[in-house]
Amino acid sequence: MRATVQEAASLLDTTEEQIYDWIESEDLPAQKINDQFRINRSELLEWATTRKIPVAPQIFHEDQDEDHIPSVSACLRRGGVHRVAGTSRDEMIRNIIGVLPVGDESEREMLLPLFLSRDALGSTSVGDGIAIPHVRNPIVLSGDEPLLSLCFIEPTREFESFDGKKIYVLFVLICPTIHTHLQMLAKLAYLLRFSEFRDLIRAKASEEEIVNAAARLEDRN
Repeated sequence: MRATVQEAASLLDTTEEQIYDWIESEDLPAQKINDQFRINRSELLEWATTRKIPVAPQIFHEDQDEDHIPSVSACLRRGGVHRVAGTSRDEMIRNIIGVLPVGDESEREMLLPLFLSRDALGSTSVGDGIAIPHVRNPIVLSGDEPLLSLCFIEPTREFESFDGKKIYVLFVLICPTIHTHLQMLAKLAYLLRFSEFRDLIRAKASEEEIVNAAARLEDRN
């Protein structure tokens, strides 16, 4: 799942020279293989999203049938919008795991140490107090459909916020495959470009309002 500099330029609608500049000056994650840079597509999406560089849901198309990738609105209906409190980061994570609508209790028990250990790596802030935990390493469970839960957290906490704003909302994404994980990240990044969607999140709107806004914006694509 690595992209060349040329492919990265195409995915971000920019020039190869700009990609090289970002690698050198802005720490765009890249690995040199046989004197050629290769960029992990998940890390590329994360990097672009945190810097509000436009990306589109189709950038991770891999000649697979995208009819099996549901919409963000459908996944949010399944995963729900939750208010979660906690006096510490560990307690917050435990409470987030507790509200996730996973069918198998053993999977919930498996998720807890996974989140606690990965949390040491930090969450990925996408600006405006919004974070998507651990996007570099997909969380894969059994089941055919991805799950996306939006969790408003109280009190707000610092989860590696690059813009100095305290994180108050986490999107928790659980997918059956890496391909689905990348597709869902791209779709979510696309929605977060719209002020209409971000404003509803900032206002801590109802689940119905947030899901309906996601559906409207996805219908435009």
